Amino acid sequence: MAAHREDRLAIRELVENWAIWRDAGNWERFATVWHPVDGWMTATWFQGPAAEFVAASREGFERGVSILHFLGGHSADIAGDRAVAQTKMTINQRVVIDGVEADVVCTGRFYDFCARYEGAWKIVRRQPIYEKDRLDVVDPASRLELEPELLARFPVGYRHLGYAQTKAGFTVKTGLPGLTGPAVERLYEEGANWLAEPLNS
Repeated sequence: MAAHREDRLAIRELVENWAIWRDAGNWERFATVWHPVDGWMTATWFQGPAAEFVAASREGFERGVSILHFLGGHSADIAGDRAVAQTKMTINQRVVIDGVEADVVCTGRFYDFCARYEGAWKIVRRQPIYEKDRLDVVDPASRLELEPELLARFPVGYRHLGYAQTKAGFTVKTGLPGLTGPAVERLYEEGANWLAEPLNS
């Protein structure tokens, strides 16, 4: 039981380090949260190996792209040297859309496939679940007209985030998991399969 508690604390710390080090631009430490061989990140604007995600995040950070993360409740299912962690989160991005400064806030969960590597927990795969979002202009006196066709291109869970990122020049992936639906059900099944075949201790 004590070892299990230690694993839970270590996984929670891993998730928290991801957010702190990424948002602070501490790229060397940020790279250490990922599994060095199999690390994989999926986001609205990026899908690929963790090392490439670190590099792309750094490039955006240095260009002034403002994407911040805040964490909430956390749960982890552990099977031997594998785990699936879910952490409530918000993604906060400041953007300029058609000359108007705005903030987009997306609420959801980080769904992390984790494994123990050389004695330490690492993130093998991160798949956010996008539950709902909103867009607010920074200056209440400003007026922003959204394009209905572009807005409707994205699922309800990240509709405004996808809109803002597309306007900022990103290629945004559609069909990512939301609160309900086939995509999130498939993700849960993948998580169960991950835990069903634990690595040797």
